[in-house]
Amino acid sequence: MADIYWILSKIDYLAIADILLVAIIIYGVLLMVWGTQAVQLLRGVILLALIISLIGSLVPLNAFNWLVASSGQALLVVAAIVLQPELRRALDRLGRAGGLSLWGAREYNVEHLVREIVTACQHLSEKRHGALVVIERATGLQDHVETGVRVDSAVVADLLETMFYPKTALHDGAVIIREDRVVAAACVLPLAETIPAETHLGTRHRAAVGITEQTDAVVVVVSEETGVISMARNGRIVRHLDERRLTALLQALLKPRGTKNGRNRLLGRNKSASKTTQTPS
Repeated sequence: MADIYWILSKIDYLAIADILLVAIIIYGVLLMVWGTQAVQLLRGVILLALIISLIGSLVPLNAFNWLVASSGQALLVVAAIVLQPELRRALDRLGRAGGLSLWGAREYNVEHLVREIVTACQHLSEKRHGALVVIERATGLQDHVETGVRVDSAVVADLLETMFYPKTALHDGAVIIREDRVVAAACVLPLAETIPAETHLGTRHRAAVGITEQTDAVVVVVSEETGVISMARNGRIVRHLDERRLTALLQALLKPRGTKNGRNRLLGRNKSASKTTQTPS
């Protein structure tokens, strides 16, 4: 009991802040790797560190303790290499939190964009034409844009259907949409290493999951074999979407934040309502 009182007497505001900072860092690391394969690796590393610390504290092994102390920096480098996807995702989220990616962003009609994408996907699904539509958000996709053919066109359902028609030159690959413009077609995307829950999914679905593991993009996939419409986000994929569900999901994910855009949409509804009331019967 005396030892506990002695420890508590040594704790001041600076020590509390130090403990909280370490706890926040540990919590951030756990949150960063939660739901990924790195969780098992992190558990193994923690267990190994505890065993080594226990051995070093119980048995006076000078050479062993020196080896452990000397290999600490090397282990950090190895951990950074192994956890590279998770670290990249964390830094990407940190950059988006800073708001730097919003500089220069312009307003556009989200409802029109979603309507054109959903219409195109519905028609492609009925015809069993495969499609892979990537919608850029805060994370830039310029590296992937450069792997395809530059288009720079308005998002129109007929254009998307034509691009993914099997006999066209641009049907093999992904279409990337930035704001309300189709910037490139036939783009190459990174493939997800594994999709445990859906092992039968093909290359399009693996590419959709792969790009969403690295960025915050939203991807809509139309299966060429079954015509099933899916959507991928944050490394997860949702399948068997109908027109209503796909529209609701895209509008919820793509609608701009802030009162200005909401006010513009509200004004647009009021104008349309006023025009309707003024129309003679």
